[in-house]
Amino acid sequence: MAWAIPQYTKSQVDAAGRIIARDDASLEERDFALDVVGNWRAIHAFPLNTFQMRLRPRAAEVYENALVAQRLKRLSSIEFKLKRFPTMNLARMQDIGGCRAVLRSPAQVRQLARDYKASRIKHQLVGEKDYIASPKESGYRGIHLIYRYLSDKKDTYNGLLIELQIRSRLQHAWATAVETVGTFLQHSLKSSMGPDEWLRFFALSSSAFALMERSPLVPGTPTGKHALIREIQRRRRKLDVGEALQVTEEESSRNSHFFLLSLVPGELTIHSYRKEELANATKAYLDIEKQNESIVGAQAVLVAAESLKSLRRAYPNYYLDTQVFLRELRRALAA
Repeated sequence: MAWAIPQYTKSQVDAAGRIIARDDASLEERDFALDVVGNWRAIHAFPLNTFQMRLRPRAAEVYENALVAQRLKRLSSIEFKLKRFPTMNLARMQDIGGCRAVLRSPAQVRQLARDYKASRIKHQLVGEKDYIASPKESGYRGIHLIYRYLSDKKDTYNGLLIELQIRSRLQHAWATAVETVGTFLQHSLKSSMGPDEWLRFFALSSSAFALMERSPLVPGTPTGKHALIREIQRRRRKLDVGEALQVTEEESSRNSHFFLLSLVPGELTIHSYRKEELANATKAYLDIEKQNESIVGAQAVLVAAESLKSLRRAYPNYYLDTQVFLRELRRALAA
């Protein structure tokens, strides 16, 4: 497989990040900056693949039906984060490459996190965020481990940061539902930006799931179960995301490993690539993002998964599928 190699210095990467965060950048400046950012993102594919190959068997040891997937951060998400945090340097952004494990319960999430921290891997743990013990005000819950890639055999990618997200089934259902509704509303609800009624609804829903998992509740939500359920029921009727989405899947090779998802209003297109076609996939990823810049609500993401079936389980928000979330919410309210 032909892995991308660094073509720019970190100073050039940071400069490119500042350009794409500007609203007054010229077309020439932005086009060059996008190429720099595209290369910076692409070089994370090698360490990301290394981490997901280790994560997959480790997660299966904890829970045999664990779901593992990986993704390179969307250009729109990179740009949004740089605008939200103006002092952030792109070369220090921690989640350009991210892999995720979804397990059955918070206990399994903690076990996998402990296993990783106790393992004798060479990569350096540089950050840990326990959003189960301390949920975000948005309602987000899960555990994140940030590693700096280090290898004495292939130092080309040394120093790159990779984020491991470990979630329970309920935490994952909640997070993908937030992204689904955010897609419809064209607001970053996961970043606590958007209509207050939706932000409140998801914070309450997360607390309902936390009660089911016997975990700490989201700050600012009712501590009593009955008061929490009453407020959710009052707001529940506002969640009406529907299923109006057409999915177009290109003919997929049985050996497909990378999937490029392109979402424009009303239609999702999935392009499939074999492992040895990663260079083509990362180029197509940047090309599609450039094409989608003028389309409101358009998104694209390049992910790795074992199959289209596991892809849908890992990224239901791209299919605008909230069925798991709604089913679990009904169960929480009936408990």
